[in-house]
Amino acid sequence: MLADINVVPYIDVMLVLVVILMVSAPFVNPSLVELPTVGKTSKAPDQPLEIVVKADGRLLLRDRAGGPTPPTDLRLEDLGAVIAQKLARNADTPVVISGDKNVRYETVTKVMDALYKLHVRRVGLAVKPAA
Repeated sequence: MLADINVVPYIDVMLVLVVILMVSAPFVNPSLVELPTVGKTSKAPDQPLEIVVKADGRLLLRDRAGGPTPPTDLRLEDLGAVIAQKLARNADTPVVISGDKNVRYETVTKVMDALYKLHVRRVGLAVKPAA
């Protein structure tokens, strides 16, 4: 009685699978995410519009273009109109989003989405430089 296993068909199947993997690998688009590092922060713009997202979800707007002024409270629904009014003078004014470290990520993305819909050209995220 013969008790051997013929492994040649298994090797053939594995080689076909390797060839399929090699052919399809260049078509896979990897989703690389380049996270910002705090050690490489650049100098903040001199007179940006700063949107502060507090931990409880409240939004504050600081306009540093006209000198130091107290921040104004605003709602996400009103953000578009206020930013459009501020950018009417100068469309290249940078907008910086300063988010509390305990704020929900969804709130920051909603602010960024509102700025994107307004076609704001220069948007940045404020971070603390490394000590």
